[in-house]
Amino acid sequence: MPSTERPQPVLYRNGSVYSPADPFATALLIDGGTVAWVGTEHAAANLTGPGVRTVDLDGALVTPGFVDAHTHTTETGIALGSIDLTACRSLGELLDSVAAAASSGASTVLGFGWDESSWPEQRVPTASELDQAGNGALVYLVRADIHSAVVSGSLAAGLGLAGIDGWDDGFVVRAAHEAARQATRNLSPGQRRSYQQAALLHAASRGYVALTEMAAPHIAPREDLEALLSIDGPQSGLPLPEVIPYWAQLTASREDVRSAMRGFGGRLAGLAGDLNVDGSIGSRTAALREPYSDDPGNRGSLYLSEDDVAAHLLATTAETVQAGFHVIGDAGLDVVLSGLEAAARELGVDEVRRSRHRLEHVELADDAAIAALVHYGVAVSGQPAFDALWGAEGGLYDQRLGERSTGMNRFASFLSAGVLVALGSDSPVTPLDPWASVRACLQHSNAAENISARAAFIAHTRASWRLSGRSPMMGQLAPGTPASFAIWKVDELMVQTPDNRVQSWSTDPRAGTPLLPALDTENAPLCLETVHDGHRLYVADGFAAA
Repeated sequence: MPSTERPQPVLYRNGSVYSPADPFATALLIDGGTVAWVGTEHAAANLTGPGVRTVDLDGALVTPGFVDAHTHTTETGIALGSIDLTACRSLGELLDSVAAAASSGASTVLGFGWDESSWPEQRVPTASELDQAGNGALVYLVRADIHSAVVSGSLAAGLGLAGIDGWDDGFVVRAAHEAARQATRNLSPGQRRSYQQAALLHAASRGYVALTEMAAPHIAPREDLEALLSIDGPQSGLPLPEVIPYWAQLTASREDVRSAMRGFGGRLAGLAGDLNVDGSIGSRTAALREPYSDDPGNRGSLYLSEDDVAAHLLATTAETVQAGFHVIGDAGLDVVLSGLEAAARELGVDEVRRSRHRLEHVELADDAAIAALVHYGVAVSGQPAFDALWGAEGGLYDQRLGERSTGMNRFASFLSAGVLVALGSDSPVTPLDPWASVRACLQHSNAAENISARAAFIAHTRASWRLSGRSPMMGQLAPGTPASFAIWKVDELMVQTPDNRVQSWSTDPRAGTPLLPALDTENAPLCLETVHDGHRLYVADGFAAA
């Protein structure tokens, strides 16, 4: 168990501190779980003494710790122990990776991250090809968007996948994919705990102080979230990032809502997250108004009806509980907006706004839809790395949607209209890499949707806390705020101008804006230490030895 003895105050000095209290701050004092002081090097000299531990930052940057607005912790831990197929550039490379993994005699081969849209073959492997590469092993390889997978014939035969909706000679979507995923996620309590701890420790090493867990019955059973909530925080004996839990349970009555919210120790932030209205662009299951450009007979899939969505929103709004949905396509968003309209018609728009509903992804939204989100007070949890991976000309979005791809992931439009936007990774869909997420906001495939580094940083820190209903003090470093921060070794610090039409930077301190890392240098920011509520979650070798 953690020591109950009050920790010694720690003075960090000789660096740079991202603080609204003092944009020129170079030092801060941490006392227990609270920021006690932020200021300049000259004043810091008066705070040293035998009762204070002093850490020389040596020019490092201290920022509020990152919060990921959308993650899957157990799946992230599994991915860390699976074969990473994101670098495969052809079907042959994927099959070679499977063969290499199976050569050790493994009975099961798990992999993640493949995306056939850039392969010269422009197709996925068949069940028989995976049988041959796997040399008898059961093979399950989840696509980058995690809404589909490819499986070996041996695994498919054992599960009877050929007779389930969504089977196509080794490629599985919808019900067939869910069956395959559930079969490969039959974990013991010890395995589950190991994967969860691995993911949380990895997140801490990347500067995250909290992860928003988007748990859902179709992803993992209740005991998965129950186990996760038993290990986060200092009470577990191993300080780990905080878990902000959501449970994607569809409700139809106020009693359903009350019953669901009493579960999980009363810790749920809401009944939202991956309550899927539709699927994904990559798997061609996102629901579209018009057919896919590369599959003219397909408009995607709707997993929830307008009545389902409306009933859930009516029940949660009546209980002032935050609800939400996974929605990517424009037709999927139409279904959600219809449900919001129904809830507002019956309960009043002010009641809908008071519940602070949220939507995940919202990749394809026109101006009218954005205006409706503002009207109903709905927030968006977005993933900038999606655009970085798939938004380029000729990329996945362009292949699937044609000209419509320029209207995807409209972060600047959301923010300028007044939509609260929080950022995340959807890990393991994209890596837990907060600065890559910020950089993606500066380099959007549609320059009109670029946002400033400061706006992206706030969306990845303060906004994520705000979206989950936490104190407005969270996500900033000022006297009296929680001591939740990360320390970064950076090549250079700069201020980005607010005009995001040009990526203009300034090192002039007279700008009066806290400094952030330049993200176009040779080295990405490196996390040196992560602290949450005064508890150290991670420290790099050789830094700030206690």
